[in-house]
Amino acid sequence: MTFNDLGIIEPILKALSEKGYTNPTPIQEQSIPILLRNKDLMGCAQTGTGKTAAFAIPILQHLANKSHGDRRSNKIKALIITPTRELAIQIADNFTIYGKHTGIRNTVIFGGVKQGKQTQALRRGVDILVATPGRLLDLMQQGFISLSAIEYFVLDEADQMLDMGFIHDIKKVLAKLPSKRQSLFFSATMPASIVSLSREILGNFEKVTVKPEQATAEKVEQAIYFVSKKAKIKLLVYLLEIQNIKSTLVFSRTKHGANKIVKLLDREGINAAAIHGNKSQTARQKALENFKKGIITVLVATDIAARGIDIDELALVVNYDIPNIPETYVHRIGRTGRAKASGVAISFCDQEERAYLRDIQKLINQKIPVIAEHPFINVHDDSSEESSSQNNRNHSRSGNSSNRNRNRNRNQKNRRNSNSRNRK
Repeated sequence: MTFNDLGIIEPILKALSEKGYTNPTPIQEQSIPILLRNKDLMGCAQTGTGKTAAFAIPILQHLANKSHGDRRSNKIKALIITPTRELAIQIADNFTIYGKHTGIRNTVIFGGVKQGKQTQALRRGVDILVATPGRLLDLMQQGFISLSAIEYFVLDEADQMLDMGFIHDIKKVLAKLPSKRQSLFFSATMPASIVSLSREILGNFEKVTVKPEQATAEKVEQAIYFVSKKAKIKLLVYLLEIQNIKSTLVFSRTKHGANKIVKLLDREGINAAAIHGNKSQTARQKALENFKKGIITVLVATDIAARGIDIDELALVVNYDIPNIPETYVHRIGRTGRAKASGVAISFCDQEERAYLRDIQKLINQKIPVIAEHPFINVHDDSSEESSSQNNRNHSRSGNSSNRNRNRNRNQKNRRNSNSRNRK
């Protein structure tokens, strides 16, 4: 099937062709016809499956058919909410690409930066608004944004929204939306809390599901390195040097860990930068741009910050820390193997992470190949041994001290007895 077969209008087809897109991904093929019929949709799909185009193309087509980008109205007609700044920027960029020949206007708003440029764009008027929840509510309260004319509403990465504590913000936004609208709900997982939220958003909806193992994992070449926690950085440096990899995305479980990895790589002369929640938006964007341009070869990210990283031909993804949530693994490796491309993802697994690995393999229904031989296979984390040795030394010192005390007391007793006999 091609995009021509989906009933997409010529201006959008032209933009897709210019981008080199001819065949829709599974979620696009299933979702676009549903959305063009004005039905609500619940989509369950991982990142990297092409779901942004799955909702962006129908929204652009609806708006183009209705008004052809009517410049007389400054009212926002479509709202897309997403959890992270990076993902919001990526979605807005995609709307710009797909809608370049339609005259439909879009802008993006997010926190962490001054609001001046964002409010100026809103004053000029936009048809489509992509937003993170906090900045959206802030500008609504200031009177810059009205949701009274919204016809299309998208909640993207809903599971991450809940994980990041945005549920109350989302409900505040929902209360301001018109009841008559088309609603789209996308989430990578569907626990009970997500299903409950979807019922508040969707009306008479249809459902599209793209399973993780079909969408991402089977297209990505995966491997596991069993290595101690202490030797992980040595293994990372070794792999980067021997393979001369141009672009590597490294995942750390914590912000502190990401900073530490960058510091250690820098000592080895490897250009790297970190992005995480404690970094300013300016710093995050600069690091991402430098990574895309090849100025830095390694980008170290936490899971939240990595949402929205969409880099063509990303050579390698490294799970420096195995995630404790199996679905997170699929999100991570989905940074490579985008859409129909292939990719490579390797994971460093220490003894404490083996249970996480078992859960991941159960989810993706694959046995990830193990690299049985590498230079650091026998490098153990000797922190426990050091602790044991330290305890032994402390015990030895304690024992020696006790012996000295006993000898001192015995000598003092002998001297007292000798003095007593002499006085007699």
